[in-house]
Amino acid sequence: MFYEGLYAPHNLPYGVEAVHPYKQADVRDNIKVFLNKFFCDTQKRIFVLGINPGRFGSGITGVPFTDPIALEKFCGIDNAFVKKRELSSELMYTFINEWGGSRVFYSNFFLSAVSPIGFIRDGVNYNYYDDKDMLEITKPFIVSTLQQQRSFGARDTAILLGIGKNQKKFTELNREFGFFNHVFAIEHPRFIMQYQRKNLKEYIKKYHNVFSQALETC
Repeated sequence: MFYEGLYAPHNLPYGVEAVHPYKQADVRDNIKVFLNKFFCDTQKRIFVLGINPGRFGSGITGVPFTDPIALEKFCGIDNAFVKKRELSSELMYTFINEWGGSRVFYSNFFLSAVSPIGFIRDGVNYNYYDDKDMLEITKPFIVSTLQQQRSFGARDTAILLGIGKNQKKFTELNREFGFFNHVFAIEHPRFIMQYQRKNLKEYIKKYHNVFSQALETC
Protein backbone atom coordinates (compact mmCIF):
# COMPACT_ATOMS: atom_id res chain seq x y z
CA MET A 1 0.00 0.00 0.00
CA PHE A 2 1.18 3.52 -0.83
CA TYR A 3 0.97 4.81 2.72
CA GLU A 4 2.91 1.90 4.19
CA GLY A 5 5.79 2.62 1.85
CA LEU A 6 6.04 6.34 2.59
CA TYR A 7 9.36 7.65 3.86
CA ALA A 8 10.00 11.22 4.91
CA PRO A 9 12.40 13.27 2.78
CA HIS A 10 16.02 12.98 3.88
CA ASN A 11 18.20 15.84 5.14
CA LEU A 12 15.40 18.15 6.27
CA PRO A 13 16.56 21.64 7.28
CA TYR A 14 17.85 22.05 10.81
CA GLY A 15 15.02 22.06 13.35
CA VAL A 16 12.42 20.61 10.98
CA GLU A 17 10.85 17.26 11.86
CA ALA A 18 8.55 15.04 9.84
CA VAL A 19 4.93 14.35 10.82
CA HIS A 20 4.72 10.73 9.72
CA PRO A 21 1.65 9.01 11.20
CA TYR A 22 1.87 6.05 8.81
CA LYS A 23 4.68 4.53 10.84
CA GLN A 24 2.06 3.68 13.47
CA ALA A 25 0.23 0.36 13.13
CA ASP A 26 -3.11 1.76 14.34
CA VAL A 27 -2.95 4.53 11.74
CA ARG A 28 -2.23 2.04 8.96
CA ASP A 29 -5.13 -0.12 10.14
CA ASN A 30 -7.54 2.81 10.13
CA ILE A 31 -6.58 4.09 6.71
CA LYS A 32 -6.95 0.58 5.27
CA VAL A 33 -10.51 0.49 6.61
CA PHE A 34 -11.15 3.98 5.22
CA LEU A 35 -9.81 3.16 1.75
CA ASN A 36 -11.66 -0.15 1.57
CA LYS A 37 -14.89 1.53 2.63
CA PHE A 38 -14.85 4.45 0.20
CA PHE A 39 -12.45 3.57 -2.63
CA CYS A 40 -12.81 -0.14 -3.31
CA ASP A 41 -13.72 0.33 -6.98
CA THR A 42 -12.21 1.41 -10.30
CA GLN A 43 -13.88 4.83 -10.56
CA LYS A 44 -11.58 7.80 -11.16
CA ARG A 45 -11.62 10.71 -8.72
CA ILE A 46 -10.81 14.39 -8.70
CA PHE A 47 -7.83 14.95 -6.42
CA VAL A 48 -8.27 17.60 -3.72
CA LEU A 49 -4.84 18.67 -2.52
CA GLY A 50 -3.98 20.48 0.67
CA ILE A 51 -0.50 21.59 1.67
CA ASN A 52 0.91 18.93 4.01
CA PRO A 53 -0.67 17.13 6.99
CA GLY A 54 -0.99 19.04 10.25
CA ARG A 55 -0.33 17.69 13.72
CA PHE A 56 -3.92 17.29 14.90
CA GLY A 57 -5.91 16.09 11.87
CA SER A 58 -4.42 13.59 9.46
CA GLY A 59 -1.22 13.86 11.49
CA ILE A 60 -3.10 11.73 14.02
CA THR A 61 -5.51 9.65 11.93
CA GLY A 62 -3.55 9.39 8.67
CA VAL A 63 -6.74 10.22 6.75
CA PRO A 64 -6.40 13.61 4.99
CA PHE A 65 -8.46 16.43 6.51
CA THR A 66 -10.04 13.97 8.92
CA ASP A 67 -9.65 14.30 12.68
CA PRO A 68 -10.55 11.45 15.07
CA ILE A 69 -14.10 12.75 15.62
CA ALA A 70 -14.81 13.10 11.89
CA LEU A 71 -13.36 9.66 11.22
CA GLU A 72 -15.83 8.14 13.66
CA LYS A 73 -18.89 10.37 13.33
CA PHE A 74 -18.91 11.10 9.60
CA CYS A 75 -16.96 8.17 8.13
CA GLY A 76 -18.34 5.51 10.47
CA ILE A 77 -14.89 4.22 11.47
CA ASP A 78 -14.38 3.57 15.18
CA ASN A 79 -10.95 4.54 16.45
CA ALA A 80 -9.04 4.78 19.70
CA PHE A 81 -7.49 8.18 19.04
CA VAL A 82 -8.11 11.02 21.50
CA LYS A 83 -11.31 12.66 20.29
CA LYS A 84 -10.38 16.23 19.40
CA ARG A 85 -11.62 18.45 16.59
CA GLU A 86 -9.24 20.10 14.13
CA LEU A 87 -10.16 23.28 12.27
CA SER A 88 -9.54 22.11 8.69
CA SER A 89 -11.37 18.85 9.32
CA GLU A 90 -14.29 20.72 10.86
CA LEU A 91 -14.78 22.82 7.73
CA MET A 92 -14.24 19.95 5.29
CA TYR A 93 -16.85 17.74 6.92
CA THR A 94 -19.32 20.60 7.22
CA PHE A 95 -18.96 20.91 3.46
CA ILE A 96 -18.93 17.15 2.84
CA ASN A 97 -22.15 16.72 4.80
CA GLU A 98 -23.84 19.48 2.79
CA TRP A 99 -22.57 17.85 -0.41
CA GLY A 100 -24.45 14.70 0.51
CA GLY A 101 -22.27 12.91 3.04
CA SER A 102 -19.01 11.00 2.96
CA ARG A 103 -20.22 8.20 0.68
CA VAL A 104 -21.42 10.62 -2.00
CA PHE A 105 -18.41 12.93 -1.68
CA TYR A 106 -15.75 10.25 -1.84
CA SER A 107 -17.35 8.65 -4.89
CA ASN A 108 -16.04 11.64 -6.87
CA PHE A 109 -13.20 13.14 -4.83
CA PHE A 110 -9.96 11.98 -3.20
CA LEU A 111 -8.47 14.10 -0.41
CA SER A 112 -4.70 14.30 -0.20
CA ALA A 113 -1.92 16.91 -0.01
CA VAL A 114 0.89 18.21 -2.17
CA SER A 115 3.18 16.58 0.39
CA PRO A 116 1.53 13.53 2.00
CA ILE A 117 3.88 13.80 4.98
CA GLY A 118 3.76 16.86 7.22
CA PHE A 119 6.41 18.86 9.02
CA ILE A 120 6.84 20.78 12.24
CA ARG A 121 9.37 23.37 13.35
CA ASP A 122 9.57 24.78 16.87
CA GLY A 123 6.49 22.76 17.74
CA VAL A 124 4.20 24.21 15.07
CA ASN A 125 3.15 23.12 11.60
CA TYR A 126 5.67 23.92 8.87
CA ASN A 127 4.92 23.95 5.14
CA TYR A 128 6.92 22.45 2.30
CA TYR A 129 7.32 25.90 0.72
CA ASP A 130 8.22 27.88 3.86
CA ASP A 131 11.82 28.41 2.80
CA LYS A 132 13.93 27.82 -0.28
CA ASP A 133 15.94 24.94 1.22
CA MET A 134 12.77 23.20 2.40
CA LEU A 135 11.23 23.38 -1.06
CA GLU A 136 14.39 22.13 -2.75
CA ILE A 137 14.65 19.17 -0.36
CA THR A 138 10.99 18.18 -0.56
CA LYS A 139 10.50 18.69 -4.31
CA PRO A 140 11.71 15.21 -5.43
CA PHE A 141 9.56 13.63 -2.72
CA ILE A 142 6.51 15.65 -3.76
CA VAL A 143 6.93 14.81 -7.44
CA SER A 144 7.43 11.10 -6.76
CA THR A 145 4.49 10.74 -4.37
CA LEU A 146 2.13 12.73 -6.59
CA GLN A 147 3.00 10.53 -9.54
CA GLN A 148 2.35 7.45 -7.41
CA GLN A 149 -0.98 8.78 -6.17
CA ARG A 150 -2.12 9.67 -9.68
CA SER A 151 -1.87 5.99 -10.51
CA PHE A 152 -4.69 5.35 -8.00
CA GLY A 153 -7.09 6.68 -10.63
CA ALA A 154 -6.82 10.46 -10.75
CA ARG A 155 -8.79 12.53 -13.21
CA ASP A 156 -7.06 15.29 -15.18
CA THR A 157 -8.73 17.87 -12.95
CA ALA A 158 -7.60 18.74 -9.41
CA ILE A 159 -8.69 21.16 -6.70
CA LEU A 160 -6.02 22.93 -4.69
CA LEU A 161 -6.77 24.07 -1.15
CA GLY A 162 -4.75 27.24 -0.63
CA ILE A 163 -4.68 30.27 -2.92
CA GLY A 164 -1.44 31.88 -1.73
CA LYS A 165 1.98 30.26 -1.69
CA ASN A 166 0.56 26.76 -2.10
CA GLN A 167 -1.12 27.77 -5.36
CA LYS A 168 1.97 29.57 -6.61
CA LYS A 169 4.37 26.71 -5.90
CA PHE A 170 2.03 23.99 -7.08
CA THR A 171 1.34 25.87 -10.31
CA GLU A 172 5.09 25.90 -10.96
CA LEU A 173 5.34 22.17 -10.22
CA ASN A 174 2.32 21.35 -12.36
CA ARG A 175 3.69 23.41 -15.26
CA GLU A 176 6.98 21.52 -15.03
CA PHE A 177 5.63 17.98 -14.56
CA GLY A 178 2.12 18.11 -16.01
CA PHE A 179 0.24 16.36 -13.21
CA PHE A 180 -3.18 17.82 -14.12
CA ASN A 181 -4.72 19.61 -17.10
CA HIS A 182 -7.15 21.68 -15.02
CA VAL A 183 -6.48 22.99 -11.51
CA PHE A 184 -9.04 24.90 -9.48
CA ALA A 185 -7.94 26.72 -6.33
CA ILE A 186 -9.85 27.86 -3.26
CA GLU A 187 -9.03 29.20 0.18
CA HIS A 188 -7.56 26.66 2.59
CA PRO A 189 -9.97 25.38 5.27
CA ARG A 190 -7.69 26.42 8.12
CA PHE A 191 -7.41 29.99 6.81
CA ILE A 192 -11.19 30.22 6.66
CA MET A 193 -11.74 28.77 10.13
CA GLN A 194 -9.00 30.85 11.71
CA TYR A 195 -9.59 34.21 10.03
CA GLN A 196 -12.95 34.14 8.24
CA ARG A 197 -15.17 31.96 10.40
CA LYS A 198 -17.88 34.60 10.54
CA ASN A 199 -18.22 34.13 6.76
CA LEU A 200 -18.29 30.33 6.91
CA LYS A 201 -21.63 29.98 5.10
CA GLU A 202 -20.37 32.06 2.19
CA TYR A 203 -17.20 29.95 1.93
CA ILE A 204 -19.21 26.72 2.02
CA LYS A 205 -21.19 28.05 -0.95
CA LYS A 206 -17.92 28.93 -2.68
CA TYR A 207 -16.61 25.41 -2.05
CA HIS A 208 -19.79 23.98 -3.52
CA ASN A 209 -19.41 26.12 -6.64
CA VAL A 210 -15.73 25.25 -7.17
CA PHE A 211 -16.23 21.52 -6.61
CA SER A 212 -19.23 21.56 -8.96
CA GLN A 213 -17.21 23.37 -11.63
CA ALA A 214 -14.43 20.82 -11.27
CA LEU A 215 -16.89 17.99 -11.80
CA GLU A 216 -18.21 19.68 -14.92
CA THR A 217 -14.76 19.50 -16.51
CA CYS A 218 -14.95 15.71 -16.24
